[in-house]
Amino acid sequence: MRVGVGMLVLAAAVSMFAQEADLALTDAAADRFAALALKCARQEYPNKLDHVMNDAGEVKAPKALHPAFYGCFDWHSSVHGHWMLVRLLRTHPEMAKAAEIRAVLDENLAPGPLAAEVAYFDQPGRRSFERTYGWAWLLKLAAELKTWDTPEARRWSAALQPLADRVAGAFLDFLPKQTYPIRTGVHPNSAFSLDLALDYARAAKDTRLEAVVLERAQSWFGRDRRGPLAWEPGGEDFLSPCLEEAALMAKVLPRGRFISWLGGFLPGLPGTLGPARVSDRTDPKIVHLDGLNLSRARALYDLARTFGPKDPRRTALVRSADRHARASLPHLASGSYEGEHWLATFAVRMLEAR
Repeated sequence: MRVGVGMLVLAAAVSMFAQEADLALTDAAADRFAALALKCARQEYPNKLDHVMNDAGEVKAPKALHPAFYGCFDWHSSVHGHWMLVRLLRTHPEMAKAAEIRAVLDENLAPGPLAAEVAYFDQPGRRSFERTYGWAWLLKLAAELKTWDTPEARRWSAALQPLADRVAGAFLDFLPKQTYPIRTGVHPNSAFSLDLALDYARAAKDTRLEAVVLERAQSWFGRDRRGPLAWEPGGEDFLSPCLEEAALMAKVLPRGRFISWLGGFLPGLPGTLGPARVSDRTDPKIVHLDGLNLSRARALYDLARTFGPKDPRRTALVRSADRHARASLPHLASGSYEGEHWLATFAVRMLEAR
């Protein structure tokens, strides 16, 4: 009997280790994720432009319009793919793809291509270009470089800073005029963008931007109660409106106030929240639901950290996050460009949150 119990304990320990290992961001996993971004970093087509043409002279190819961020199907996916490459190179310097990553970053995060990106923002008809999702990812990339103190990171950061300044200025101009938040589960979601913009403001010590972000977050979300989590997900969501809002407020409010706020906004979280089912990974909108599982998991891990290590709410949140993560992680390299060009970024953020 003792041997049997011992074997059961050992089997349980091995099973738990295996489950932990499959959610670890190892060098091998970093290489797999990097490969997906590198595959499309220089791939110009297919491409979905967000481009207002002022005259026939602006009918141009993606690389002519965006010499830094033309790959990965659209501008924002290219930007956050570059963030992921920087992050993986920073945290896994010995990864096999390191030299290839450096070559792409040297090529795209250079003064010439980035000056063209700044010029694009300054042309007529560009006020709403990539507002605010692409803006937020650009600032997240800038924050990553600004907080990495190596010669190459300082070089890339210096080249990117004029564009970061332009985007931070756009946030400062726009946010005070945005009377109401956007609570959708796709790109325009206000909480998601504020979260990334706040990371940049704090990394760059941009007190003006930080103050505006904090004011908007508290004005828009501070009095929210009983968020409609049961209504989620929508059929093409890759963000959870309720969980993104909660993850943002965890950064905005002191811990005690946040716990009280969360209890009023999402009582009983995570409850019966379960992963979304993805019926067709070749469909560019349905595959968004893989992103939803990954972003939900990241938000749930973030929320779990607000509770003490022995708090049962922490355990429940982590378990729910793990279920969401495992529902989509095996499908990132699906063979379909619809998901492969962007999902790895969401996976890296999620695994780092864990």
